[in-house]
Amino acid sequence: MQEQELNFEGVERQPLRAFTEKAYLDYSMYVILDRALPAIGDGLKPVQRRIIYAMSELGLSAASKHKKSARTVGDVIGKFHPHGDSACYEAMVLMAQPFAYRYPIVDGQGNWGSQDDPKSFAAMRYTEAKLTPYADVLLGELAHGTADWTPNFDGTLEEPVILPARLPNLLLNGTSGIAVGMATDIPPHNLREVAAACIQMIEDPQSSTAALMKHIKGPDLPTGAEIVSPRADLKALYETGVGSFKARATYQIEDGSLVITAFPYQVSPARVQEQIAEQMRAKKLPMIEDVRDESDHEHPVRLVLVPRSSRVDLTEVMNHLFATTDLERNYRVNLNIIGLDGRPRVLGLAAILREWVEYRLATVRRRLAYRLEKVNRRLHILAGLLIVYLNLDEVIRIIRHEDEPKPVLMRRFDLAEDQVEEILNTRLRHLARLEEMKIRQEQTTLAAERDELQALLASPARLQRLVASEIRADAERYGDARRTRIVEREAAQAIDATTLIANEPVSVVLSTGGWVRAAKGHEIDPRTLAYKSGDGFQAMARGRTLQPAVFIDSTGRTYCLPAHTLASARGQGEPLSGRLNPPDGARFTGVMMGEPEDLWLLASDAGYGFAVRLQELITDRRAGKRVLNVPAGAAALPPVPIPAADALVVLVGSTGKLLAFAVSEVPEMAHGKGNKLYDLGSGKSAERVVALTVVAPRGALGVWSADKQRSLSWSDLQAYRSERARRGLVLPRGWPRSIERLDALPPA
Repeated sequence: MQEQELNFEGVERQPLRAFTEKAYLDYSMYVILDRALPAIGDGLKPVQRRIIYAMSELGLSAASKHKKSARTVGDVIGKFHPHGDSACYEAMVLMAQPFAYRYPIVDGQGNWGSQDDPKSFAAMRYTEAKLTPYADVLLGELAHGTADWTPNFDGTLEEPVILPARLPNLLLNGTSGIAVGMATDIPPHNLREVAAACIQMIEDPQSSTAALMKHIKGPDLPTGAEIVSPRADLKALYETGVGSFKARATYQIEDGSLVITAFPYQVSPARVQEQIAEQMRAKKLPMIEDVRDESDHEHPVRLVLVPRSSRVDLTEVMNHLFATTDLERNYRVNLNIIGLDGRPRVLGLAAILREWVEYRLATVRRRLAYRLEKVNRRLHILAGLLIVYLNLDEVIRIIRHEDEPKPVLMRRFDLAEDQVEEILNTRLRHLARLEEMKIRQEQTTLAAERDELQALLASPARLQRLVASEIRADAERYGDARRTRIVEREAAQAIDATTLIANEPVSVVLSTGGWVRAAKGHEIDPRTLAYKSGDGFQAMARGRTLQPAVFIDSTGRTYCLPAHTLASARGQGEPLSGRLNPPDGARFTGVMMGEPEDLWLLASDAGYGFAVRLQELITDRRAGKRVLNVPAGAAALPPVPIPAADALVVLVGSTGKLLAFAVSEVPEMAHGKGNKLYDLGSGKSAERVVALTVVAPRGALGVWSADKQRSLSWSDLQAYRSERARRGLVLPRGWPRSIERLDALPPA
């Protein structure tokens, strides 16, 4: 038991944990039972039920005139639902939108929103509303003793606990809601199909999901379109009460153009048009020339896509749009409802219909019992009136001469109190007009009705046949054809972006400031391009538009961007920092392109490096991939391609010493620090590597210093050839000691 005590002021004290736990549980149950989840009987949430009941009390039936929505909302929040008027009005709007409700309950006049923007409805002071004919399915039997009643929030009025629905509105219009720890998502269904399934359940209470699905093919969405999920998925959904299905827009081809005629449920056509336009701007839909919205009163949904030529595969285009836009949408289903026992549960289709049929039979039984009581009371009254007719003079004499005629009449004619009350309340002229034949005819009619009612109440089979016939009549009156086709189709596939891009030669240029651009062809001289003030050429790689450009920064991390997405070389490019997330203080030192198996030499100015395949450097992370471990205080050098196995690695130190050795001495690794390539020495004589390259067999070496180039032939390079990890030799006298870069020159 919880610890509780009372202080001297009579205030209860309890642990904070116990108080918060109880408060949270109370709130949770309120949200679950009184706000978010629908009841199985009428399929309504409390706010919806109160709106419908308040409108019926205002006389806003389908045969009446529309009245201002503000009047309805005022009655609802003032009498039954003490919450915000905007939330109440939104719930009312939802029940009036034909694209949101399969069978609208509210008939709205004015601006009640559109499929493009369901929340674009006018304020409640401008719109008018009344109930639709379908609302009679929910309210028609309310006055026949079929509903339980409960006091409203202040105890001054009564409201129905659940409306006596003649059809399972829960499945017909569906609903969605989020409670505490649970949610519900119920799609709408076709009335005729659901009615047929209900009759099937009445005739065979043990009907399986498969038997019911002979009638209910699947959800029937208000906006039409088509459901493309396999039948097995729909069956699993209906068996467990949890799952999902896919709905897809419908289209047709007219004069070589694609015409979309229906959108999936809860999808905005304007949003779809924006998605298509965005792809066209991004050059992801080069086969589409124009997109037009030709919707009008006669064609509420008509979106036209004009192809660039008659050779465009329109089916492939639509499959791409299904995969990349809201033209195809996945819908979650969670049949979480409040059952007849007042508890929330996830039920399958068979369990829902079985429980609703039980509710409907009980409701009809209450209606018949209520009617039987009224018939018996009327027969009782008629028996008294017949006695009055047969003894009219004596009755009049007693009434005229007795001070208390009531007990005298009861004793004289053996009448009950209510019979005498009816006689005394009848005007004399009405008594005079009473005719024995009329009384006896009414008695005969009511007696026959009484016998029929008693027979129905005594026979479950007859009661079931009555309920089935009423469901069949409502299906005939309110039902319509299915709007959403169910067609099993293959999953939509987006068009591979690479198939839309020409595979052309491209040169990617990187500047010292980290700006990048791409130029068509391989003939461009990067040093002739215009750079921003203080910026200049850093590195260039040649490849093709379908290949990735791989960048490396001074910390040894690599990054990738598709070459065809880079800015054009006609401008100054774009900063890599806008698309990548390098570490603070890092700068981009090089760029690589080529085939995945191409070998590249990675090294740091600390004299360590290794060979690596280009495919090992690929990554899709904006923060890059750690490849080369760079010692503290050092930086990665620009990477160099390895053209052949018998090429020479050439490095130059900061003191102008040149070292060449066979590339076969360099280990191939996927990542790491690498092996020592150049001996930097120690102490005051320590240096760093300022440049390196790989020279192909019989190629030449270009040495740049202060914008001046000198070269060493293949034979000259042999004088500097040694083993890996040596310090190298000083360049000939007259050569500058400050070398800026090395270039591998092709064989003469």
